[in-house]
Amino acid sequence: MLVAAAVCPCPPLLVPDVAAGAAPELAAARAACTDALGVLAAARPDRLVVVGPAEQSGRGPHPEGTRGSFRGFGVDLAVRLGGNGNGDGRGDSGAASERELPPSLAVAAWLLERTGWSDAPIEGLGVGEPLEAERCIQTGRDIVAQADRVALLVMGDASACRTLKAPGYLDERAAPFDAEVARALGAADVAAVKALDAELAYELKASGRGPWQVLAGAAEGAGLGGALLYEDAPYGVGYVVATWS
Repeated sequence: MLVAAAVCPCPPLLVPDVAAGAAPELAAARAACTDALGVLAAARPDRLVVVGPAEQSGRGPHPEGTRGSFRGFGVDLAVRLGGNGNGDGRGDSGAASERELPPSLAVAAWLLERTGWSDAPIEGLGVGEPLEAERCIQTGRDIVAQADRVALLVMGDASACRTLKAPGYLDERAAPFDAEVARALGAADVAAVKALDAELAYELKASGRGPWQVLAGAAEGAGLGGALLYEDAPYGVGYVVATWS
């Protein structure tokens, strides 16, 4: 059963070492993510599953202890998904995967290390963009069937087309799409999240669509309420922080 969920954006710029001089620009988003993780801890889950978008090499499960890094973004910073939480990537885990975490889950690992998560075992799941809505929803159902008290940390960005300088350039459909995403996630509106248009999300480069629909499947029948903690579009990309509890 799903007892709580936190929705967070996943830009590597959320990590101050990566953002460097621009780090203050995402300070509010960072603080909201910390608050969201506090909601997960307060729910006292038996298991935490971190879900985030991934390219082919990062799809599928990532056991606790799996390593990630931000070297691809020019920063020699390593993280681990759970385990000792020391942030140096040196800990060992017999179950840890030889594959590195995809960037979205590396950001999640950094957030969890930053807040000293030790409240439940962790598992990561990378979701590929082509995964259709119904498979995402079924994945969520399968996740919560595996433990009595499951929490989800759901990583993903909204559209990347909010301004002329955005990664996807300006698309007039982006702002209305992001507004509906923020409303649905902030209200824990399971039906609305399930109904997000996968094709439109792809065209708008919204990486969170698949993970959000995993959340929707996991939340069926849980009766959770939502809270929107942050919504903005720095750099022309929509970032949303919300909690379901």
